[in-house]
Amino acid sequence: MATEKFFHVGELNAEQPQPTQYEPSKFAKARHPEPYRFEVNLTAEAGDMQKKTGVVSVNIPGFSPVKLYCDEQPPVGNDTAPPPLAFFSAGIGFCLMTHLTDILNARKIQVDSLKLEQRIVFKTNLGHMRDHGYMTDGGCDIVETHVIIESPEPEEKIKDLLNEAENGCMAHYALRNPIPWSTRLVYNGEEVISRSGN
Repeated sequence: MATEKFFHVGELNAEQPQPTQYEPSKFAKARHPEPYRFEVNLTAEAGDMQKKTGVVSVNIPGFSPVKLYCDEQPPVGNDTAPPPLAFFSAGIGFCLMTHLTDILNARKIQVDSLKLEQRIVFKTNLGHMRDHGYMTDGGCDIVETHVIIESPEPEEKIKDLLNEAENGCMAHYALRNPIPWSTRLVYNGEEVISRSGN
């Protein structure tokens, strides 16, 4: 009798992420015309081979913290959970779909069918060049998104829907614009690397 393969994506978590290196911000309502600002907090821990677990939460009241599982395929991992780039890619696509559905409902735009297809091409020398003494290097060549809509609405209205959704999608904004970033390394309790850019 074949045993069922264990594969786990996530579950609700009892507690919020508990970062030790920064203080999570409290959500504050914005006043017109200021935009809402919110944050997504994640704490993650490495396990056996490529297994990782993380607790992630949006700081807007009403969002539940979620424990996510992550892994890689054999031989480096055990294929027990999605890899990190699957979460990353799905987040981009789902974020745009959230804005599309929110806008079409708010504007009362009739849409009979809404689908999204997305291709992201990543590159890495992990697994072949490192064996020849090179440092690991990676990148992303393209994010290609296809929004497929069936609707009796005029074409211009559907074009406006996509334009507004793309302009409102925070994930797409992060892809298209240089944004400030920072990375710190805390080694045995001491900060040994601190770098940033945009």
